[in-house]
Amino acid sequence: MSKIVLASSSDIRGQLLRNAGVSFDVVPARVDEEAFRDAMLASGSSARDIADGLAEIKAQKISAKRPDDLVIGCDQVLNFQGQLISKPDSPDTALEQLRQMRGARHELLSAAVICENGQPIWRHVGVVRLMMRSFSDEYLESYVTRNWDSIRHSVGAYKLEEEGVRLFSQVQGDYFTVLGLPLLELLSYLTLRGDLDG
Repeated sequence: MSKIVLASSSDIRGQLLRNAGVSFDVVPARVDEEAFRDAMLASGSSARDIADGLAEIKAQKISAKRPDDLVIGCDQVLNFQGQLISKPDSPDTALEQLRQMRGARHELLSAAVICENGQPIWRHVGVVRLMMRSFSDEYLESYVTRNWDSIRHSVGAYKLEEEGVRLFSQVQGDYFTVLGLPLLELLSYLTLRGDLDG
């Protein structure tokens, strides 16, 4: 069995794997996500390709240092009417993003790529469609104030596993994908390979 490495410092991704009984190391990949995303947008890449590409470069970066291990790279993007929404850089940005998406649908795309010997050997992009309800400005402002320390780390300024669930009227798709990791597909692959018991 190969050693599994998560090339992400995301608490929730690590928690999902630990909860599933997966043993792994955490080695965060430091990449200039903004520059990569901007370059891909300039070349006309889709939201799906951007999520997949970012997951791949993170996995490749760590795999180059740990070639014998299975390195999991992850990324998540939010597609709102053809526009990519990033993590908010201030409470005002969070308010602006949430006002924009209020009463409308958007997509979350969560990509995972596994690299071995610096090469991708598996990839998956999960897609979830979410409908945001028409909440009041008063609720929105109090929500951002209460949750800023947490939501500043999330695209779209919400976490569905926390109070952010109250912003939505409908979620179509896999819960783990909303949290940033297509967990079921990942576990199936690792089990079929023999890297997990099963």
